[in-house]
Amino acid sequence: MNWITTSRWILGLALLAACHPPADDPPVPTPDPTPTPTVSSVAADRALLNQVQEATFRYFRDYAHPVSGMARERTGSGETVTSGGTGFGVQALVVGSSRGWLTRAEAVAQVTKICTFLASADRFHGAWSHWLNGSSGAAIPFSPKDDGGDLVETSYLLNGLLLARTYFNGSDPAETALRQQITRLWEGVEWDWYASRGDGQLYWHWSPRYGWAMNLPIRGWNEALITYVLALASPTHPIAPAVYRSTWAAGLNTAPATYEGYPLNLGPAYGGPLFFAHYSFLSLDPRQMQDQYANYWLQNVRHTLINRAWCLYSAPKSHGYYASSWGLTASDDPMGYRAHQPTDDNGTVAPTAALSSMPYTPYYSMLVLRNLYGTSLGPVTGQYGPYDAYNRSQSWIATSFLAIDQGPIVVMLENYRTGLLWQLGRSTPELQTGLRQAGIQAPTYETGFALSVPEVRTNLVDLLRHPDLDAYQLDVTLSTAGAATLTLLKADGTVAETIWQNEAKAAGVHAVRFGVAAVAGTYTLRLQAGPLTKELSVALR
Repeated sequence: MNWITTSRWILGLALLAACHPPADDPPVPTPDPTPTPTVSSVAADRALLNQVQEATFRYFRDYAHPVSGMARERTGSGETVTSGGTGFGVQALVVGSSRGWLTRAEAVAQVTKICTFLASADRFHGAWSHWLNGSSGAAIPFSPKDDGGDLVETSYLLNGLLLARTYFNGSDPAETALRQQITRLWEGVEWDWYASRGDGQLYWHWSPRYGWAMNLPIRGWNEALITYVLALASPTHPIAPAVYRSTWAAGLNTAPATYEGYPLNLGPAYGGPLFFAHYSFLSLDPRQMQDQYANYWLQNVRHTLINRAWCLYSAPKSHGYYASSWGLTASDDPMGYRAHQPTDDNGTVAPTAALSSMPYTPYYSMLVLRNLYGTSLGPVTGQYGPYDAYNRSQSWIATSFLAIDQGPIVVMLENYRTGLLWQLGRSTPELQTGLRQAGIQAPTYETGFALSVPEVRTNLVDLLRHPDLDAYQLDVTLSTAGAATLTLLKADGTVAETIWQNEAKAAGVHAVRFGVAAVAGTYTLRLQAGPLTKELSVALR
């Protein structure tokens, strides 16, 4: 169990429950325990993606605090706004601007309002608190002794702002002024102060009243990798790489273990709640990240597959999970709020878990999305997209929307569709500097299908016809440049499609589109590159 992250969520549990008691929510109808996965069309899937992205985006546009422009912590939270959730929301505004749901000028105006508010809000050696009053900027305690700076939430906020600074790159006065505002906020954070206790560790919290009483070093593996990336990259108050090694890296459990048939390098048993695979990777492209501890793409894909497999095959049958209803992460539940995961599972599904995993498991996540907007689950969606959670075994559906759950949905769906936030992250110098300082580099993949992880029970990679491309897409890796041939073979061994025919290809990762005319079924992809032949069994869905 990762006690730091678990403690972080438990600290706020009593306050969350007191401020937001569970409502008398409508009961969940009990559908057939194993509904047949929904069959859909490319156009229908594309419409669903548009619908859920725009709905979750509107949480940050329409439900933003009217004075500050910040994201409210949840529906019904009144004056309470959230620093980390606002960072997710700023990225949602970038997505909204790119998709035309608000004009570029409107997006600039809202992010400018946020920055103006943050400049005068309470700060604690540059860091903001987890919660603030959206009108006054005063810190609101997250728990009795957590009334000061929260470095992890601050990193989520600044990550969003730095990506906005990269995106809003125009020469007009409004965008120029916004970039300058963001730089001033970024340079004002004293990351090194949070490593100043003399023990070589970086700490999550500091309070002017209670000092270091929270006493939580930011150790891995959890959702806080982005905190170190930014702390290492600060131009004004950086931490030393030794702090990263002695705190974060020292906490990593790097002895690979196998859960549900999948090897996993990092994290607690079964990988922990799925937000570990989301929060830091809204902007950090895990396909381009590897170090001595893990390949971060494979870490996140396997973590997601483990979470799904637990729900489908190992969880108590009474929980009522099935192929289009799975996903455990931190969310509201019938008793309040909990960091759900295979080792702490009471039957609560949070839609953000599977939907924000769309880049990792497109077909399995799309089954969940189709089901959420179908008929079998009952009223599980509303004005701002999917409600926070539901629990079939306890006939419960949340009526809440949370910033930290809606934000990753719109952002990670966009990363699946266009890679927009990952592209912006690769173009943000601070993020790349921080990764280098942490020793995280772009991998050199072996020739083959190194980014694909087959489902262990079928040994197939289930592929979704991409809703925006009307074709299948899969990454092919080449360790060296040279001529390569790639073919799609039918079950009887005949060629269904020649994708590459002795074509010259550079070393690296190639996103390959194919199967425009293919019918659903099981196929083999065969790659021939020099003396090597590699094959991958795929199911085109």
